[in-house]
Amino acid sequence: MILLGKARLFSLVFMSHYVVKFCIGGDVITATEHIQDPASITSSGGLYRMGFFSPNGSANRYVGIWYDNVPTYNVLWVANRENPILDSSGVVKISNDGNLVVMNGKGELVWSSNVSNSVTDAKAQLLDSGNLVLLKHSSNSNGDPLWQSFQHMTNSFLAKMKLSTISNPNEKQALTSWKSPSDPSIGSFSASLVPWYIPELFIWNCSSLYWRSGPIGVPKKQSVYINGFDLVNDQEGTVYLDHSFSEASYLSYLLLKSNGDLVQPYLDHNSSSWKIVWSSRVSDCDVYGQCGPFGICNARNSPICSCLRGFEPKNSEEWRRGNWSSGCIRKSSLQCNGTTNGSSTASKKDGFLKLEMMKVPNSAIFYSTLENDCPGNCSINCSCVAYAYDSGVGCMFWTGDLIDLQKLSVGGTALYVRLAHSELDEKGHLREIVATTVIMGTLIVIITIWFARWKAKKRAVKEGKEKHLSSGEVSSLVMLGENLSRVEFQEFVKYKIEELVAATGNFGEANKLGRGGFGPVYKGRLPNGQEIAIKRLSRASGQGQQEFMNEMVVICNVQHRNLVRLLGCCFEGDEKMIIYEFMPNKSLDTFLFDPLKQVHLDWRTRFNIVDGICRGLLYLHRDSRLRIIHRDLKPSNILLDEELNPKISDFGMARIFGGNENQANTRRVVGTYGYMAPEYAMEGRFSEKSDVFSFGILLLEIISGRRNTSFHNEDQCLSLLGLAWKLWNEENVLALVDPNIPAKCFEVQISRCINVGLLCTQERAKDRPSISTVISMINSEVDLPRPKKPAFTPRKITQDTDSSRKSQKTCSANDVTLTVLQGR
Repeated sequence: MILLGKARLFSLVFMSHYVVKFCIGGDVITATEHIQDPASITSSGGLYRMGFFSPNGSANRYVGIWYDNVPTYNVLWVANRENPILDSSGVVKISNDGNLVVMNGKGELVWSSNVSNSVTDAKAQLLDSGNLVLLKHSSNSNGDPLWQSFQHMTNSFLAKMKLSTISNPNEKQALTSWKSPSDPSIGSFSASLVPWYIPELFIWNCSSLYWRSGPIGVPKKQSVYINGFDLVNDQEGTVYLDHSFSEASYLSYLLLKSNGDLVQPYLDHNSSSWKIVWSSRVSDCDVYGQCGPFGICNARNSPICSCLRGFEPKNSEEWRRGNWSSGCIRKSSLQCNGTTNGSSTASKKDGFLKLEMMKVPNSAIFYSTLENDCPGNCSINCSCVAYAYDSGVGCMFWTGDLIDLQKLSVGGTALYVRLAHSELDEKGHLREIVATTVIMGTLIVIITIWFARWKAKKRAVKEGKEKHLSSGEVSSLVMLGENLSRVEFQEFVKYKIEELVAATGNFGEANKLGRGGFGPVYKGRLPNGQEIAIKRLSRASGQGQQEFMNEMVVICNVQHRNLVRLLGCCFEGDEKMIIYEFMPNKSLDTFLFDPLKQVHLDWRTRFNIVDGICRGLLYLHRDSRLRIIHRDLKPSNILLDEELNPKISDFGMARIFGGNENQANTRRVVGTYGYMAPEYAMEGRFSEKSDVFSFGILLLEIISGRRNTSFHNEDQCLSLLGLAWKLWNEENVLALVDPNIPAKCFEVQISRCINVGLLCTQERAKDRPSISTVISMINSEVDLPRPKKPAFTPRKITQDTDSSRKSQKTCSANDVTLTVLQGR
């Protein structure tokens, strides 16, 4: 039992986030004594209260248990979490068969303790441990209960509760998150103990592992993983949770939040407030498998992931971009006790690399052996790739991939990873460092020489000596060169036309990937096997030289994992081409709007795409060297790599802002119908919030799998945005979701994203959030503001430039980029 030693000295106002009514007294419910909303009962020591409450922002009524007379951080237990009462008519009582039940004002059963053995003289009692127990009326609180809330926990774990690793589903205990702070129904996350030799606490996101504690129940090691709590294995399949605070006057418990974080709030009596003493997720390193197999995560490094010594990235290109999920592979094969592939060798045997203060990998094999026996037992087993020893556990061995390796700042265990002897050769390691230094020095010399030659060429360009270029092109190339000189380590190549003709089969139709307002895009393969995408300026293009040079200038100044990477260009005669990295899955629209491919976009993939687009925009708007407004954000300009990670492309319409500039006007409105912000389409005003509007439309399209402009009637066009607003007002937003998405596990996250999509598409730019706020909104549990009626963009702009004077339908069914002129 946890007692708050000084709690009764406090005279605190109830500072809950929840609307709660007060009590009629007592700590029991009997066949003749029930509680009716707003009544409640209190434990005999006055520490806990049970009654009716409404979560923040909700009118629904639930029966729950919370701390009494202290600032409430969270409701600790909920009875009818899946079946709320819609008004204040609820009753908690003992039914005729002896069960504790919750009923609504119509006498309908809302929740029951569901004890199968009938008892005619039962009572329910709220104990000072926070446990609600159902007993025979003649029994005292120390007797065996017929039912108890501690065995049916919700999202909170109190002292005296037990997590069981017993495989019987009727006995196994688990924490389950709320769907959201305003909805206590079962959410996506659950926490339970795995039934291994040394129990570990796992957090699951539906069926996927999200977080693991590492081996627990080890003497003097628990605080490394769960600060303030001891998780003790009783060798009978149950783990007990006990406090280890020196100050007994603190209240504390574990809370599984709706975003999957497991936190430990405690009440600091000095400040009379709840504080978080521990959280399962302090950094991205705490997410399971962040760095993939044989990758090690260290939150103090940048980037946080690196390969173990003796290993290298399995996919170096993805690793460079910050996508580490593919992990690492060995550089040198293991000899395995003096043999390679079964034949004898004079090579030296494998050894072990010691890593200090490690959170050891997942899936250990445990042996109760002496510490000195660990290296030998691992060495003679060709399948053993690592071992560790702890006095409270014994030897731990690993076979196969090492996953979820993390370097800790305190605590942890020494891990020994098996390596080929050549990787342990310190002299060889030193030679590698020297060789790297020499190579880097050579590169610096080469870059210096290249820079000197480039400066000379720039002077020639300024003087107009490259006669095949117009004065406008000379100006643009000078600006391009000035920007290129500031791009460090950019692998930028000037390709010859012959190379690109050969790479594309003379720009054959078979290699044509598509066409935009700029011109056609082709797939090519260089002699070294590298695949590239070539954007070729069409001589008939209405956008032409200015957009081509604009894209070159912009893309040379940006490098981010969610922006397409420029490889080089080609200027020969009338030919102007930009060469990009090749995206094997083409653009988002080829998946999103294709009924056959939509099934490959599950919700996790779609959310990853949304998050990636946000981070790419944040880089453009705030973190890059130049502040850049894209002005043409749409699905066809979001490219997908082999793992369906998004990359923003097509910067021909982008606009670079000065240091103090946050808004600009133009008479030349460019972009795509259906994605333009109203102030831009009608008045030519654009800013970061213009991109936010386009992102809002794109977000709703990703959720629904439908184009914003795919709604057609004879007299009018109902856009996707209009449908989303209609469903929002009907409180039926999930009807917007693509039927290919099973939304049960992701209902809260999807609803938040729809809310954010509507906020991004508000009529007035100042009402829209910045992209940094959008990232916070979709990745946290903060309460979101209710959107106002969004902007319904104009269906037609009548005055077009020469590049787009062809008559437009009132409702364009495509999303081709247009350049239009709108007078102001």
